[in-house]
Amino acid sequence: MYTIKLTPVAAEYINKLDKKSQTQIIKKIEVLKNNPTEVGKQLKGNLKDYRSTRSIGQRYRIIYKIMESQILVVIVAIGIRKDGDKKDIYELMKKYVKIGLFNQ
Repeated sequence: MYTIKLTPVAAEYINKLDKKSQTQIIKKIEVLKNNPTEVGKQLKGNLKDYRSTRSIGQRYRIIYKIMESQILVVIVAIGIRKDGDKKDIYELMKKYVKIGLFNQ
């Protein structure tokens, strides 16, 4: 079983949500403990080191990184998929990666 860790970015996003949404996202995150490679999909391009899974009726994305050597899943960001919008979670992730926000 994997350990789950949230980055401050992901934790802050969850804390801003209403309780019902928080519960649904946390349930989805809990599913990642057992086998995170089967739950989400591998991202491409600059985000190839990350995976994404859907939550709350396909609207939200949970973006995570699997650290096999540590048996750890790091939830790096959570947000709404808004294709073509600068606040789209994937567009935000590209910016985060570019500035090195999640470098270890």
